Amino acid sequence: MRTAVIRSQERTVDGHTGVGGEDLRDPGDPRAVAPRDARELSRQFFRRLAELEEGTREYQYARNTLIEMNMSLVRFAAGRFRGRGDDMDDVVQTGMIGLIKAIDRFELSREVEFTSFALPYIVGEIKRFFRDTTWAVHVPRRLQELRVELAKAREELSSRLDREPTVAELATLMNISEQQVIEGQIAANGYNSSSLDAALTGDGPEHGESVLADFIGVEEERLALVEDFHALAPLMAELSDRDREILHMRFVEEATQAEIAERLGCSQMHVSRLIKRIITRLRTGMLGELGCA
Repeated sequence: MRTAVIRSQERTVDGHTGVGGEDLRDPGDPRAVAPRDARELSRQFFRRLAELEEGTREYQYARNTLIEMNMSLVRFAAGRFRGRGDDMDDVVQTGMIGLIKAIDRFELSREVEFTSFALPYIVGEIKRFFRDTTWAVHVPRRLQELRVELAKAREELSSRLDREPTVAELATLMNISEQQVIEGQIAANGYNSSSLDAALTGDGPEHGESVLADFIGVEEERLALVEDFHALAPLMAELSDRDREILHMRFVEEATQAEIAERLGCSQMHVSRLIKRIITRLRTGMLGELGCA
């Protein structure tokens, strides 16, 4: 249960700059950086991360350094859940998943401190961990631990591959057999959840009693999108054919940046910059429509 989500890499500042990029200050041991210094260093590393191509050594260095520099956020959030009876190492490791999600989704253009952006992700993952730790049937401790490690590995690979990992890929990362991965997936079915048909009073729906499902409304998500689509229509019309094609490939066909780059005949980093430029233009236009610009 003590397998870390992030494995530290050898740190050398040499080679961690790119064309047009600024030199990254070597933070030494990122985990020892004071929170005040971590905020400023994080901004520098996020700026550099936005310029780098995913999957490169430089990108991984910047991303891993950001993770380790901000581990104090996870420890802070995990401290709120002491006394729950669970191993705090498990709680911290679960919080790390939230930190990784926050780092992968954060943009400096949001004009918000990373700490404020990241804490809801971290706390959300920890709460989900506690919500899901009641077992409906007896499951051996070995499989309980395997299930947690499997969830971490799936999160890491999904972020890296931009898709759901296969059983073989999970087995390779975790250094276990495919059969063990399958056992871990089956073990996850041992978690308990309340049935929507469970009676809130009396003997159940067959006796005319209320059940939980009676009190759950149906939310039509498409209705919430109508206003956004209405505002986007004229903004989309102003885009070039190429920009619209890029958006279609990314958000309709759900193609990865690498796949788009191959089809356009350019680098993945260039595609990333194009998408950010297009989204920024649309966001600015949307805010203008709402009177927030």
